[in-house]
Amino acid sequence: LQPKANIIRAVKGEVDSKVILNTGLFNFDEASGSAGWINELNEGHHQHTPETEEYGISSFVYEARRPFHTERFYNWIHSLPENVVRAKGIAWCATRNSLALLMSQAGPSVSLEPISYWVAALSKPEQEQILRQNPELLKEWNEEFGDRHTKLVFIGLDLSPSEITAEADRCLLTDSEMADDWSLLSDPFDWQIERAK
Repeated sequence: LQPKANIIRAVKGEVDSKVILNTGLFNFDEASGSAGWINELNEGHHQHTPETEEYGISSFVYEARRPFHTERFYNWIHSLPENVVRAKGIAWCATRNSLALLMSQAGPSVSLEPISYWVAALSKPEQEQILRQNPELLKEWNEEFGDRHTKLVFIGLDLSPSEITAEADRCLLTDSEMADDWSLLSDPFDWQIERAK
């Protein structure tokens, strides 16, 4: 939009006010004439290179109906390659089987925290009420695990969906881990959540 604008890098919005207030750097006439959107209008849409092509930006969705080994998944999302610039979605982790976890990553910032209980973790009367109100949940309901699942979107530069999928799949429970007691698996979380009733 403004090709000559100064770019100031910030962490969590912390910027020295001296670099943005009363700098005297803005010239309305110059800015109006050099705005990127004017160039786009003058050149026409047929000359436009989509950002997906110009910068190699792409996205894909990873889905799984098996829980993650919590520690493997936690370690993996904290070491995603730099070309993954954003990832977000709902994750199912074995040691937190009753909780849907919100995974959010933007650059080096990563968080994984409870967002709600899985419907399948609730009491039968609560499940029946929610499923009556939201019958679309039954379309993907699993007989054993109910609505538990993982769905994550990855956005980045020159992504390799097959590589990221293979790495994520390595974080899922193995067949032998599926048969074991999940509560004995290592869990890196320090937050405590009351169990669903």
